[in-house]
Amino acid sequence: MATIKQIAQEAGVSAATVSRVLNNDMTLSVGEETRSRIFSIAEQLQYKPSRLRRMKKEELLSRQQVGLLMWSSIEDEHNDPYFSSIRKGIETRCEELGLSIVKVLRGNARAEWQSLHELDGLIVVGSINDQDVNSLYAHRDRIVFLNHSTPPHDCDSVNLHFEQAMKDVLGHLFTLGHTRIALIGGEERVHSLGQQTQQVQVILDPRSYHFELLMQERDLYRPEFAITADWSTGGGYDAMNRLLDQAELPTACFVASDPMAVGALRALHERGVSVPEEMAVIGFDDIELSAYLNPPLTTVRAHTEQMGRTAAQLLLERIEGREAAVHVRVNTTLMVRESCGHDLTKLH
Repeated sequence: MATIKQIAQEAGVSAATVSRVLNNDMTLSVGEETRSRIFSIAEQLQYKPSRLRRMKKEELLSRQQVGLLMWSSIEDEHNDPYFSSIRKGIETRCEELGLSIVKVLRGNARAEWQSLHELDGLIVVGSINDQDVNSLYAHRDRIVFLNHSTPPHDCDSVNLHFEQAMKDVLGHLFTLGHTRIALIGGEERVHSLGQQTQQVQVILDPRSYHFELLMQERDLYRPEFAITADWSTGGGYDAMNRLLDQAELPTACFVASDPMAVGALRALHERGVSVPEEMAVIGFDDIELSAYLNPPLTTVRAHTEQMGRTAAQLLLERIEGREAAVHVRVNTTLMVRESCGHDLTKLH
């Protein structure tokens, strides 16, 4: 079996240089030609081939440059941890895998739009028109769409398992005896990068879609109890006030995001409606604040950091040559707290 000394003699460098190159020491200042020559000689002399293949793979990955295209603004990330948690997951897993994020573009900042064709892969966060994404990055086999309402079938994608999440939410409320259940939801927008309007399509949010479907299956869906609002604390506040202005009130309300639920709880408090005695409330996201509200908010934990990590892992697999597209649904967890803690079947 060949030794480091033999490789060094063939390559015309020191044994120490060979050892550092073969151990993928990126702090070593050595020319690319020399580095390649050392790997080539090591292969010819059959120097620990299994270890060598692993080191060559690590070196190759360390040169892979990927981009991140997000529709959400920096302000959005500050206001809603959902987006910042996704990005954290992507960045952490890319670092673990040796992938370098060299470009971060915001879809709502026109000045940043530029060709990304030189990148080795792209992760798109948010619902952005896939044809517009293609105009920036043409390698569809190396695009991962994350949190996209209608991801193209020929690209990898990662989304939450919204159907199961709504089954968990409504199943819990049904168990507690609720039948008059309201929804405060929002609209999903598929954005365009190439039109002045920026908004090309408005679609039903998957939480609202599955809520309506599951309620209709039990003949319990009431359109007047379904309120569409802005994805914000103010939106939740206004929507709850609209619900409370109705002649008949629901006994429970699912709110499609925790920031909206914060506003909804504020409206209930101001109107003298006790939670959960008169109305149970369930949110979605499980932001840190949820557990510290009064009462603590029952909510759906969206494993957003795991979504980001999964997207980075899928991109690596594509870079390594996987051909078939993969679509992943990440499960959620219902976090039961005091905001919906009363069993109506025992109260009446």
